[in-house]
Amino acid sequence: MSRNRLARFDDIEYYAENLHVQVICLCDFWRLGLSQDLRPLADPGSENFHVELYPFYLLNRAVSRYNVQIEAVLRPIGVDIPSWRVLMILAQKEPQAITQVGRSAVINLSTMMRIVERMQKNDLIVARTSPEDGRVTELLLTETGREKVALSRKATAPTYRRLIEGFSAEDFSRLLDLLNRLYDNLD
Repeated sequence: MSRNRLARFDDIEYYAENLHVQVICLCDFWRLGLSQDLRPLADPGSENFHVELYPFYLLNRAVSRYNVQIEAVLRPIGVDIPSWRVLMILAQKEPQAITQVGRSAVINLSTMMRIVERMQKNDLIVARTSPEDGRVTELLLTETGREKVALSRKATAPTYRRLIEGFSAEDFSRLLDLLNRLYDNLD
């Protein structure tokens, strides 16, 4: 067996053991959570820090898994995740300034410029100078872009439905509220 394959096997074995320990720990934490404040255990400055209680670890883990699944359904229709974000933002409201689309898509400006170039080459969007302010570049969907939006919505909807399965309307509203509060606290 090659060294590379052996290293991967060892990693898998380690992570499987570690996952088992984490699952057991999480069960204990959730039981404790009914009566104990878990925030100190999620503080990276604490000697009692537990990564599996750290909100940003959990958020990153969820987003990573989501991106893998979304990428798998978008790839067959010729859309990557950054382009999908731009398409969905413009489908909600257009035209929009390139800087606003970048902020909404959580993409820095230099990366956004490369994405715009690629999307223009693929005839998904057009860029134009704003009629109100000549310093602003606005983005609009093309007919091909609108078609990709429709295909993307159809492709990603099952993942979204699976994602929110078991969440009540109140759970979902609370989740959105908590995520927005976390975001606002970082300001």
